[in-house]
Amino acid sequence: MTVRRPFGNHTVYLDELTMTLLTNWLRERADLWPRSTNPHLFVTQQTALDTSGPPLAKFTLRPLFLSLGIQPRQLRIDQILDEAHEIADPVHLMRVFGITDTTAMKYVKAAHPHCFTKDPTRA
Repeated sequence: MTVRRPFGNHTVYLDELTMTLLTNWLRERADLWPRSTNPHLFVTQQTALDTSGPPLAKFTLRPLFLSLGIQPRQLRIDQILDEAHEIADPVHLMRVFGITDTTAMKYVKAAHPHCFTKDPTRA
């Protein structure tokens, strides 16, 4: 899946379950809005205001997240932290989530604090 970012496109590699869920979502969306010309998977602040595409509703997913009592940002943070628990590789996190090296290291340190001892020069 390609994610358009301000600094360039980012490729996200999807696991089988995620790909199945996304395929099902796209089918349902096509059934619900067959005439939609929305090329985006989700409506976000960026895609809703994309002048190169059709006008989109700004808060399409907001009611869904509100009903669940979560915020999309928190969901992303939890997903990155969970991945860091499974694979303590900052390069992997950078590739999968399109985050910087500094951010990736923060997640790895949060997930595996026992692997990082205190720096004696900074005590």
